[in-house]
Amino acid sequence: MRLHVGCAMWTHPSWQGRLLPHPLPPGERLRAYASWCNAVEGNTTFYATPSRSTSESWAAQLPPDFRFLVKLPKTVTHERRLADCDEDLRSFLSAVEPLEARTHALWVQLPGSFGPTDLGVLAAFLRRLPRTYRYAVEVRHRAFFEDPRCERALERVLAGAGAEWVPFDTVEFFRSRPTSDAERDAWTKKPRVPRRSTALTDHPVIRYLGRDDTDETVAGWRFWVGRIAEWLREGRSPTFFVHTPDNAEALTLARRFHDEVRERVPEVAPLPEPEPASPPALF
Repeated sequence: MRLHVGCAMWTHPSWQGRLLPHPLPPGERLRAYASWCNAVEGNTTFYATPSRSTSESWAAQLPPDFRFLVKLPKTVTHERRLADCDEDLRSFLSAVEPLEARTHALWVQLPGSFGPTDLGVLAAFLRRLPRTYRYAVEVRHRAFFEDPRCERALERVLAGAGAEWVPFDTVEFFRSRPTSDAERDAWTKKPRVPRRSTALTDHPVIRYLGRDDTDETVAGWRFWVGRIAEWLREGRSPTFFVHTPDNAEALTLARRFHDEVRERVPEVAPLPEPEPASPPALF
């Protein structure tokens, strides 16, 4: 029974020198982040496949119980839509192999146009994947959330591969109109779908988008504090990722979420003490 929490990235300009030490060379940035959180979304691998040496550096910076959710590249998921992509997939898997022991799951994020008629392609793709990894699939087509038949069909495909369905909960974010530039930008880009809170495996993954206002973000995750506490008592090991439009306080919010769940489930191990952002004063 473990709870993992994290953010969408491990570096952010507003964290530097305030929450994380600055400056830090690339080979130490993930290590500093891992003193705050025990999971991270690997969004960077969506845009470019890392070199094997980069993956080795990431792995070397992480403790054994850290969870890295590695996103498949967009060439596989969005450009080729899981078809005729074996060469790209092989290159990617080879590049991230050094992360295997730290990889919580390979994350298959699909475009909003990938719908129920594409489930055969998804099923065939999942069957071809190596069994050495867990898999987590994120869909954005509204039919999967609004049509029970489509929902059940997708669940059958995922269950056949032992894969988890990753919901991106944006309900709180879309509850009221945006009030900042970051919120207005997210308003046009983030998916607007109903909340889903059913776990298919023992390792559910939740992505949650709050607001730039901390109080609104915390109020919006109350549902998840209760649900994740239930999952932990059932023996599951969930991972919860905190997003806000500007992500300025995402690090502190992730730890706050972990603390709120521990208040309900004290058996959950505490997070490590964060590394100081600056060296201690001599006087």
